[in-house]
Amino acid sequence: MKNIEPINQTKLFGLNKYMKELIQLNSDNVLPNKILLSGQKGLGKCTLAYHFINYILSKNEKYEYDINNFEINSENHSFIITKNRSNPNVNIIDVDSDKKSININQIRELIVLLNKSSFNNKPRFVLIDNIEFLNNNSVNALLKIIEEPSYNIFFILINNNKTILSTLKSRCLDFKIALSNDEVTNITNKILDKNFYEIINKELIDYYFTPGKIYNLIKFSNDYSEDLKDIKLNEFLSLIIDKAYYKKETSIKYMIFDFFELYISKRNNLKNSEFYNFFIKQVEKIKKFNLDEESLFIEFKHKLLNE
Repeated sequence: MKNIEPINQTKLFGLNKYMKELIQLNSDNVLPNKILLSGQKGLGKCTLAYHFINYILSKNEKYEYDINNFEINSENHSFIITKNRSNPNVNIIDVDSDKKSININQIRELIVLLNKSSFNNKPRFVLIDNIEFLNNNSVNALLKIIEEPSYNIFFILINNNKTILSTLKSRCLDFKIALSNDEVTNITNKILDKNFYEIINKELIDYYFTPGKIYNLIKFSNDYSEDLKDIKLNEFLSLIIDKAYYKKETSIKYMIFDFFELYISKRNNLKNSEFYNFFIKQVEKIKKFNLDEESLFIEFKHKLLNE
C-alpha cells in the first residue's frame, strides 16, 4: 500500500488554488510569517504546507518545484533532507504518538533551535501539526516566539477544525481549507489509483469523509487483514471492540469515535437520548485526560450495537 504521509507526497491533489494564493503572497512580498491552515483532518493541509515549503526552499536548486503541475521532484535536495527530517530550514512539531498533548519541552527545544544562527540565507519554516494538542503552557511559550519572530522565520500551523486559543488564532492569517464530496472522491481515487468503493462498504463513508480518513480505513483493512467491502457499520464497530484493535494504535481509537458518531447520526432516536449525551461527554473526557476507553466501548456495544 502507498505511503501517503504528508512529508512523502510529491503530488498535490485538489488544493491547487490554496497553493496559488500562498505563492502569490510570496511573490508580492506580503507573505505573513504566521499562517494557519484550518479544515477537517485528512484534507491534505499538511501536504499543502510541505509543498509550499519546497516551492520556497528549492528555488535555485537542482530540480526546482514544478509549479505548472504542482509537483515536488523526488530528486530535489531540499525534499530529500526534509523527508529525512534533517533539513536545517524546516522544524517539524507534532504530538507524539504516546502523548496526549504537544508539551512545553517541545516548544522549548524549538526556541533553542531558532535562536541558533542559520546555516544559510534561506527562509526557515516551523511546521506545527495538530495544534489543537498544544497545552496551555505550550501555547503561552509559543506565543512569545511568534509575536515577534526573528527575520526570515515563518510559522505554518495546522488546525483540524478544533477550538484553539483566540490569542493564537488572531495572530495568524487563517486559510480555511474545504473540499466538496466529489473533490474528495476524485482526490482519494487518484492517490490510491483505484475506486475506494471497491474496497470499502459505502455504509462506512459519511458526509464528512476526507482522503486521509479513507486512507486510514484502508490501511486498517490491510494491516489487520479485515475485509471491509461488505461489512455493515454496526458489524465494523463490533469487530473493533471485540478484537480490541483500539488498544493497538491511537489512530484506531480516534477512528472509532468518528464511527460511533456516524452510527448515532443514522439513528434518529439516539441523537438526543440520555446515553448519547452521556457518551459524548465521556468521549471528551477520554480525549482530554487520556482516560481508559475500554469500559465505554463495551457499554456502547452492549446498549446500542446489540439491539
